[in-house]
Amino acid sequence: MSVTSYFVPARTAEAEIEVKRSRFLCRVERVATEEAARAVVEAARRQHWDARHHCSAFVLGPTGTVARSADDGEPAGTAGAPMLEVLRGAGVSDAVVVVTRWFGGVLLGAGGLVRAYGEAVREGLAAAGTREQRLLELVVLEVGHAEAGRVENDLRSRGVVVRDVAYGPSVTMVLAAPPGAPLDGVVAEATGGNGVLRPAGTEWVDR
Repeated sequence: MSVTSYFVPARTAEAEIEVKRSRFLCRVERVATEEAARAVVEAARRQHWDARHHCSAFVLGPTGTVARSADDGEPAGTAGAPMLEVLRGAGVSDAVVVVTRWFGGVLLGAGGLVRAYGEAVREGLAAAGTREQRLLELVVLEVGHAEAGRVENDLRSRGVVVRDVAYGPSVTMVLAAPPGAPLDGVVAEATGGNGVLRPAGTEWVDR
């Protein structure tokens, strides 16, 4: 499946809810790897050593192909799975959520646990907010020194993202645009038909 954009947590955040005297503290962090996600879980476990459960879920990658969840002692399917479902439902990836629970002395039952863990993650995501990641195609453009400034200004005014400018025997610009954007025509107009573009891969950037 080809994906050109997805959402990630905008910031690290925490949110807490209370259900029948049990406290559920959700921590949301943006992560890039499975190792980083597990490190967030372990940090919560060390920080809140007095809590009974540290349930977790994480989703990684543009298509969310890597996804894991853990109930950490809660009845199977009552914590990690609903937490993961909330992440997926929100369309958020590159994210880990840890819900730390302090037991309040009242059993919530399977349905109550599912609702509580899901609600804790929803509150955590609301506190974190989201930011869009967009896939951009990179191309290299070489122009002469005499026209470089004018060409760069012209491209920027047309909405082209100029990622880098390097000065050598000629001026090399790295341009970025969404896949399928009509860069050839824009560059041809800006350079009087003299500009030649070379593909330079793709890059995920925060919007």
